[in-house]
Amino acid sequence: MKRVERIIYFRHSKANQRSDHDLYFLRNDQKTANAYRAGALDAYGNAPEQGVSSGTGVPCGHCLNIVPEGEGFLVVAHRPFSILQPYAETGPIFICQSDCSAPSATEIPQVLEASPEYLIKAYTSNQRIKYGTGAIVPKENFTSKLSALLARSDLAFVDIRSAKNNCWLTRVTHQT
Repeated sequence: MKRVERIIYFRHSKANQRSDHDLYFLRNDQKTANAYRAGALDAYGNAPEQGVSSGTGVPCGHCLNIVPEGEGFLVVAHRPFSILQPYAETGPIFICQSDCSAPSATEIPQVLEASPEYLIKAYTSNQRIKYGTGAIVPKENFTSKLSALLARSDLAFVDIRSAKNNCWLTRVTHQT
């Protein structure tokens, strides 16, 4: 299944002024989430697996919230790249089993507030990892690190994954 993204916007600037480092969080769109809910196959050709959330550690790749305790979720192998190539990583993502909606466009998504640290990797416009950009980043340094990476002309986006389990959480780009 081809990955389709929807932009979630977070303004990393002061006093509502536009910045060269505005951050845009990308997520799986409603069509993709609904396809998985209907049984569409994942990146490895498997049907989605089902589970029930404990209320922690289950970040939805569609609404970018933690799946609430007692709610059902799906887990699928996900490859958020448009072409197959050596750097096109595949990892697990969770999707709320029932319909869910996007977070406010002006706040950092809940999935990026649930952990003390995150794994980030920056990529070039041809979707290749830029060596030297991968890091485990504490939540406190998160937005400044993303802004610094995305200010570089040789980088197109940053993928954010769980630092402990490698689950793909979101992709971040910038608009100028």
